[in-house]
Amino acid sequence: MKEGQKLWTREELVLAINLYCKLPFGRLTSTSAEVKDLAKLIGRTAGSVALKLVNFSSLDPSLQARGIKGMGNASKLDKQLWQEFYHNWDAALSESEILLAKTKHTTIEKLNKINTDDLPKAGKEKERLVRARVNQSIFRKIILASYNNTCCMTGINTTELLIASHIVPWSQDITNRLNPMNGVCLNALHDKAFDRRLITIAAADYTIRVSSKLKKKSLPEAITGYFLALENKVINLPDKFLPDKELLKAHNEMFAQG
Repeated sequence: MKEGQKLWTREELVLAINLYCKLPFGRLTSTSAEVKDLAKLIGRTAGSVALKLVNFSSLDPSLQARGIKGMGNASKLDKQLWQEFYHNWDAALSESEILLAKTKHTTIEKLNKINTDDLPKAGKEKERLVRARVNQSIFRKIILASYNNTCCMTGINTTELLIASHIVPWSQDITNRLNPMNGVCLNALHDKAFDRRLITIAAADYTIRVSSKLKKKSLPEAITGYFLALENKVINLPDKFLPDKELLKAHNEMFAQG
């Protein structure tokens, strides 16, 4: 360590990983507003925060698979915390969001702009619903950032039309609800088709497969442009957090039964 530098605390690193997950890879720089905000929050320079984010990228298997190695200067604590996130996304991301809210002197619902007007005034049911909405907000931020706010099948990049789609549904796998590799970015129409197993992404090669249900002659011609024209094309892969092939296999199996 250079003279004058101070060690990163565990809390600072947790906040840095939280930001790493939410930022597109191309914005892990000292000029990004989000990087500057975190630097100010924890009393560090934007350059040091950006460097730490790039260090985390060296630990990301998805980037390693694409030949991107990052800075390679990750510390022992960097690696330890990365593994904590990587093997338990739901707990780690939830805890990091609580820490972020606390550090900003706010609540997790206000931090994520969650509307609570329709929720009970208090009690465990309100807590459960707030937690679910916050988690959905976190998941959306991470997935859209990983795919640069672009549908991986069609290239649609109007944010209002985009959905952070779970590969294995939220209700079916409570251990992977916040796992970034259990998500893909789709527009609303293709999200619905993906959810209904009318389309899938092949685990073997990330190509789009279309159900025989969408190949019937009686269906409108629009189906050809919206779905059939996409068959066997490789999705636009994310900069971070490649879709997990085992989770895709589960989706493929359900698709095959449809």
